[in-house]
Amino acid sequence: MAPPIVDGIPSHERVEPGSVNIPMGKFPPTATMKDIDAAKVAEDIITPFDKALSENNYDSLANLFLENSYFRDHLALSWDLRTLKGRDRILEYLKSSSSLKKVELDKSTAFRSPAVADIDACGEVKGVQFFITFETELGKGSGAVRLAETDGQWKIFTFFITLEGLKSHPEPRYHKRTKGVQHEGNPDRKSWKEKREAESELQEKDPVVLIIGAGQAGLTAAARLQMLGVDALIIDRNERVGDNWRRRYKQLVLHDPVWYDHMPYVPFPAHWPVFTPKDKLAEFFECYVKLLELNVWTKTNLKSATWDETKKQWTITLTRQKDDGSTQTRTVHPRHIIQATGHSGEKNFPRIKGMDDFAGTRLCHSSEFPGATPQPTDGSSKKKAIVVGSCNSGHDISQDFYEKGYDITMVQRSTTTVISSSAICDIGLKGLYDEDGPATEDADIWLWSFPSELFKTQQARVTQKEAQYDSQILEGLERVGFGLDRGPMGAGLLTKYFQRGGGYYIDVGASQLIAEGKIKIKQGQEISQVLPNGLEFADGTQLEADEIVFATGYQNMKTQAKTIFGDEVGDRVNSVWGFNEEGEFRTMWQKSGHPGLWFMGGNLALCRYYSRILALQIKAVEEGYV
Repeated sequence: MAPPIVDGIPSHERVEPGSVNIPMGKFPPTATMKDIDAAKVAEDIITPFDKALSENNYDSLANLFLENSYFRDHLALSWDLRTLKGRDRILEYLKSSSSLKKVELDKSTAFRSPAVADIDACGEVKGVQFFITFETELGKGSGAVRLAETDGQWKIFTFFITLEGLKSHPEPRYHKRTKGVQHEGNPDRKSWKEKREAESELQEKDPVVLIIGAGQAGLTAAARLQMLGVDALIIDRNERVGDNWRRRYKQLVLHDPVWYDHMPYVPFPAHWPVFTPKDKLAEFFECYVKLLELNVWTKTNLKSATWDETKKQWTITLTRQKDDGSTQTRTVHPRHIIQATGHSGEKNFPRIKGMDDFAGTRLCHSSEFPGATPQPTDGSSKKKAIVVGSCNSGHDISQDFYEKGYDITMVQRSTTTVISSSAICDIGLKGLYDEDGPATEDADIWLWSFPSELFKTQQARVTQKEAQYDSQILEGLERVGFGLDRGPMGAGLLTKYFQRGGGYYIDVGASQLIAEGKIKIKQGQEISQVLPNGLEFADGTQLEADEIVFATGYQNMKTQAKTIFGDEVGDRVNSVWGFNEEGEFRTMWQKSGHPGLWFMGGNLALCRYYSRILALQIKAVEEGYV
């Protein structure tokens, strides 16, 4: 089935407005695989690389790179996220910075040590891969390098560095942990409990950073800031930490496996289930706050926000409902605000003609859906439900309706990328994020060391293998008229998520129900109006329904910024999500276009890695480094 065309663009190729649909990258030819000593090959590249840097010998540096090579830098040299393609651009970038120093091989783990490897991660291109450590004038970090062989010589194909810490502000971990006690005999010294209560209430001080939202985005950002010594306060309008997950539909379980989802500093324990139920995740979030001593005010709303361009600070009025039922109003003056309301904004709940006249029992957005009501099993007529939307939430809710005894139809207006959860675990994440994989931080460096163009090419190959693995269920979906695609340029689920923020389903059972006709499909038609007893479509057909749920996703974070801070602030903000021309994410986790305003969001894996990126930038601003 051909994907629908809108404005000349297939639905699966659409991206966030203004985002770049990045091209496929090209991998070099495979190495000859004859007598390769990976450790010596790596040393023969890094030793002259480090020497050339120290001597500012850029001709020698240039000779180490392939002509069509890539250099990816996350904060190390420019306090920005950059990907440079081509030897000449790379050399210009290194010349303009001149702060990269002491580049060394990292042999601290077997995974990090030099090895002959599939540098395309698909078994088609052999080369040498290794990790490095480096220093700059201000900080330290890690990276990964991939070498390719050309004309019998080894050259750098990809070079990635990511800043992990500041020399003057090391995280208080391991040998640098605090003592936690004073033995001076001061009778006025406070206990840990007294100090913690004062800190959590921000007595006699303002937070440096105000974080809006206590989901994974807000919590990971606060954790990283705390380790850098930056005072942060998280606010959330919900009653408890974790309610952003706890209040979603009853059957929700994370579709990503546990190894991909670990959080900074406190990974999930070894007995944790592979797929995390939403209420269990909510409980973990509450524990995370306590273990890391994060400052969180729940039942708190932001009432007003103004930015002082001269003082470079915000004036924020908060209203907080206390446990005794009273309401506290507090004005704070943070220098930074992190909007951590997810990578999406407000719910995308379309207003359609006739909505107010719907006479059924429920018409709502998926974020408001509490779960289906079990239906009688005595043979009486089934209630009918319609779910508008065919991504993760639409499938989960449709499956919930079916299991509770409803006659259920899913409305699929365009096409969906479908990959089974088992294909992701057994193929997509195998060997990287699995029970026998490397440490999560090692896996993260490896993953982000791929420039987006190459990642897209690699994901197209992975997606093809996953589709073969899932061929039976995909063929079943096509037979019943379910519209499928394989993501932008066939590059799969992750590429679609990174470029567009949605449009996919990780199959955990609903696809089989669709293939068997247990969940019906209405495909390729827009809704013309809501009827008192159902929906009417553009082709004139009608569907009856007692309940209608719109699993239609969320708007761009920029729209929510306007809602929270007003048009004057929102108009200065750049578009959020999708890729820029270099293949780096736009606006998220970096300068937003408005001073003192940052965006944080994404799944747990994105939050784990990019929370450090964001926190280091804020610390750099506070220390006057930028």
